[in-house]
Amino acid sequence: MQEDFHYYATYCAAYIAGYSHEDSLKIAYSAQFVDCCSATLLKKVHAPLAAATTQLQSELMDARTDIIGLQNITRIWASFHFLPYDLYAAVKAWSKAYRNKYRLICKPNSDLIVKTVNLAKDRDLESVGIAMHVMADTWAHAYFAGTPSQVINNTDFEFYEVINRGSGETYERRIGFRHNPAVKDDPSRSLYINSVNNGSENSIMNLGHGRAGHLPDYSFIHYRYLPAWGNYDVIDKDNPSDYIHAFCQMIYAMKYLQGRIDTFEKGKYDFDAISEWQGHIKEILSRRQLDSSAEWKAFGEELSGQEVVPFDIHDYQTEYGNASRELKDDTSFGRFIIAAMRQKSMVTNAVFESGNMLTGFSVDYTKKGFRGMKDFKKLVKLFENN
Repeated sequence: MQEDFHYYATYCAAYIAGYSHEDSLKIAYSAQFVDCCSATLLKKVHAPLAAATTQLQSELMDARTDIIGLQNITRIWASFHFLPYDLYAAVKAWSKAYRNKYRLICKPNSDLIVKTVNLAKDRDLESVGIAMHVMADTWAHAYFAGTPSQVINNTDFEFYEVINRGSGETYERRIGFRHNPAVKDDPSRSLYINSVNNGSENSIMNLGHGRAGHLPDYSFIHYRYLPAWGNYDVIDKDNPSDYIHAFCQMIYAMKYLQGRIDTFEKGKYDFDAISEWQGHIKEILSRRQLDSSAEWKAFGEELSGQEVVPFDIHDYQTEYGNASRELKDDTSFGRFIIAAMRQKSMVTNAVFESGNMLTGFSVDYTKKGFRGMKDFKKLVKLFENN
């Protein structure tokens, strides 16, 4: 997903769920900031690098692809953008290395999304925003894994877009891919950009949904393709349907996080909450354009009657930079850092406990104390003080 959904649509979902205008903006900011919090930015503000929630293209191009480098990549992308669906999935007649990668495939309604939401319960708004980003991406990024892998993330060149003629009639059009990042995707001709096919198993070109380009990130597109992990059997990906499920699941989850409902269960969606605007939301999601920020922004302002200010990556950085060392954790950026490390620690520990080493060694600090990167000592101190 991109800014139109992670920021503006998340604001709308938060407001419908019952948060105030101000709190909805903070949640939306943190949800979008997950796509911005790179090691490069953290170095700039002298913050812990363990809080990185994304990697810039320039960082990925220079990233190591030995075991240590791959573990770092996987910790970031599996924790925040491709949450694994089933870490114990049965895979017959394949090697252990293949099984470990297969078990990182992302889909919605996993046990880990329940843990992600519960991790944000009774915590700050930054934690809520991170959880909403992770939840939304389980829908958009379904069927891909957050680790470089040709045998999992590669696709066949056969991609077809299912286009609605109106009145329920559809037709299929072959999707064409280009590799020139200087040109834009062209929905009018079903021409999109994807990563270059690379036969190396651990190539960065085979990370996540690179081989499908930005198709998973566009709410309007309904397409069919053949993934490598499924022996190239057809996957039908209906993004308008998936995105509205994501939106309603976010509303349901945020009602739980506020204490308005008692439990959060996977596979539940608050469609009743959007009954008044369902047609309008579906129209926004189905509009054939690369960015629907303006439409979501207008809808959010219609809901609250207040301005939904544009996302600014620099917000909160000055506050964090000017705060004393003792007070940095009490800033919005500081709280985001703690929440990000908490989420990454939870997912990494779950992967490690399943017997999968793709995110490296992990120890549950809540049970056994600190073992690992020094940046995570911050989490231990917080745990000991609560």
